[in-house]
Amino acid sequence: MEGTRKYRKFDKEFKLEAVRLITEAGRPVAEVARSLDIHENLLRRWKNQYSEDPVASFPGKGHLKPQDEELKRLERENARLKEERDILKKVVAIFSKHRE
Repeated sequence: MEGTRKYRKFDKEFKLEAVRLITEAGRPVAEVARSLDIHENLLRRWKNQYSEDPVASFPGKGHLKPQDEELKRLERENARLKEERDILKKVVAIFSKHRE
């Protein structure tokens, strides 16, 4: 089938080991990328992600970093509160009409 690409998936341990080969073992990115049969840019991206946040890097598919999870939770709560506010406004408007 033309046009379909197979994307390889790499687990967290694989990515951490690849980054470790660059950072701790001091091997060049190009050499490590060739030995692991991955693109240099992908390996550089992993290295940058790890450098930015070693603890929360590579959370896995469907998982978010703790700060992103908190942001999503707050966005859901904000949407719920706006909906409740709008309902209360409608109720006040309805009761205000009946008083007149």
